Amino acid sequence: MALRHFGAAAAFAITVGMSASPALAVTEIQWWHAMTGANNDVIVKLATDFNASQSDYKVIPTYKGNYPDTMNAGIAAFRAGNAPHIMQVFEVGTATMMAATGAVKPVYKLMADAGEKFDPKIYLPAITGYYSTSKGEMLSFPFNSSSTVMWVNLDEFKKVNAEIPKTWPEVFEVAKKLHDNGHPTCGFSGSWITWVNLEQLSAWHNVPLSTKANGLDGFDTKLEFNGPLQVKHLEKLVELQKDKTYDYAGRTNTGEGRFTSGECAIYLTSSAFFGNVKAQAKFNFNAVPMPYYPDVKGAPQNSIIGGASLWVMGGKSAEEYKGVAKFLTFLSDTDRQVYIHKASGYLPITKAAYEKAKAEGFYKDQPYLETPLLELTNKEPTENSRGLRLGNMVQLRDVWSEEIEQALAGKKTAKQALDAAVERGNTMLRQFEKTAVK
Repeated sequence: MALRHFGAAAAFAITVGMSASPALAVTEIQWWHAMTGANNDVIVKLATDFNASQSDYKVIPTYKGNYPDTMNAGIAAFRAGNAPHIMQVFEVGTATMMAATGAVKPVYKLMADAGEKFDPKIYLPAITGYYSTSKGEMLSFPFNSSSTVMWVNLDEFKKVNAEIPKTWPEVFEVAKKLHDNGHPTCGFSGSWITWVNLEQLSAWHNVPLSTKANGLDGFDTKLEFNGPLQVKHLEKLVELQKDKTYDYAGRTNTGEGRFTSGECAIYLTSSAFFGNVKAQAKFNFNAVPMPYYPDVKGAPQNSIIGGASLWVMGGKSAEEYKGVAKFLTFLSDTDRQVYIHKASGYLPITKAAYEKAKAEGFYKDQPYLETPLLELTNKEPTENSRGLRLGNMVQLRDVWSEEIEQALAGKKTAKQALDAAVERGNTMLRQFEKTAVK
């Protein structure tokens, strides 16, 4: 494809040069990603190390903006005929990528076609399940995975003589103490309102977010998160919002500084918040499992992942795909996964890497980095807790957030808000079915 951009003379010169010097016969693999800062450094190191490990392929990582920007750039590039070989896509883009038939090369097919050794059973099922078919066929390669945890300010807990809560009723009780003793604007809060309080809440309690295994078994899924558990939870948040025992911190993670500043002593958000907490918090902290409602039978179940995976784009040559497959094998190496885990705080994706980190005593000094792994592997995933796969997920979350905000502002009851969120969301899902690329 690259030769199209050159004239005939240039193409001839390249061909002659390649035949004259095997060292020049390197197949380039373009990798588009959304990582910044220290995580960008990790990506650059992975590419550099792979390139140094062999001489046939060269992985070239390129930052393309945030998650939505990267996915949009990749889709536009595919339509223009110059897509990258590998594209990092956040987890909520999974359904959109799946629907783009022909635009992607499923990982399980890639590895088989390339003759690369590949066993999906070596990966943590709670992570790979999100990116696999109901038959266990891996569609994309898990790369940077996280989950929701509850960050706690241990110094403030000590001041009010409080134990770390395990259940939601205990959270409400401790948050009230904190609110009345130095935290008048925030007893507890959290980011990603729908991820934490609808998506994770449902999975953690083994209740459905939608039909068809939360969309994993078909795009004709119907939302049903307006059940008793979700309504009860939102009703409690609405009640506690009135005096700021709970205080809403926004749809995304822009409110996370309320924890590191000390304003909120309990904060539910991604385990990927670790880097900022470690760098900015001037107090002792921990990250513990999400709370649960003890009256829900079997709770807690297991959490679902956040983060992103690597999608292999369609339309490439067999030789290019062979290089991509070798790179994915390279990333799966146990020592390499341990390095990624320790350097970034993201989760190791293989069972062996997790066990090695544990055997090395890594979690003794940093137990909060094991918390999301313990949540994800708490129990075998069920249809309600394998993950979710809903089209136009970014837009869906905005609609759900709008309705939750209506309830928190006292303009709707919790039931009215969730009923409306379900109804509006189902309309969007039907539209996605009609417009999805076939």
